[in-house]
Amino acid sequence: MKTVAVMQPYFFPYAGYYRLLAAADTFVILDCVQFPRRGRVHRCALPGTGRWITLPVEPAPRDSLIREMRLAPDAAERLRAQCRKLPSPMHGDTPLRRQVADLLASPEGPLVPYLERSLRIVAEAFGFACQICRSSDLDLPAGLGAEQRIIEIVRRHGGTRYINSPGGTDLYNFDTFRRAGIELKFLTPYQGGNTHFLSAIFEKNVADLCGDIAGGCTFQPVPAEELPEGRSFRGDTRKP
Repeated sequence: MKTVAVMQPYFFPYAGYYRLLAAADTFVILDCVQFPRRGRVHRCALPGTGRWITLPVEPAPRDSLIREMRLAPDAAERLRAQCRKLPSPMHGDTPLRRQVADLLASPEGPLVPYLERSLRIVAEAFGFACQICRSSDLDLPAGLGAEQRIIEIVRRHGGTRYINSPGGTDLYNFDTFRRAGIELKFLTPYQGGNTHFLSAIFEKNVADLCGDIAGGCTFQPVPAEELPEGRSFRGDTRKP
């Protein structure tokens, strides 16, 4: 069984997001959809009410796709000022912290490669062996609905199971995926303590962060009404 996860690239989101990289064989960056102006693609929440770090991006039409966005020419200077909100001093005493500090110091060019680099830094530090790629490289047919787009992406990568975050339970239909020959699974809600992952990188050790993520890779049971006739109820499972 090959497990595929598909998700918009987020700028250092909560630690639960990275469970998709831990549990999948292939993680597909969904960059062929519209850029969400108020979403988490370029915004990172910090501890405290209303505290954010926002990647400065160039002005673009409202209907621009994520793959079309670029970091602003003065992004490095503007991001440097925002990074003063992070734990001080910003330690560079581990490979992960050094790489993240270097990333924050050098925002330039297209947005997606920058976000992909952040994902690869974390995956490598935690030993997650999933393949990371982009949906924009697949040349998907125009006009696909959200659910059919995901199914096509999973098919293109030879996947037989699609996993999604808990927030996707209202977006996808078990039977639609089943008829496409794909098992649909959702992660359980994140129960860890690293909801502000970027700050945690500079405050906690790699082993604790990795354990928090990998230990939370459990799946919700398939609702009884969604099971094929004659199948028994299937509870939470972990990726082998």
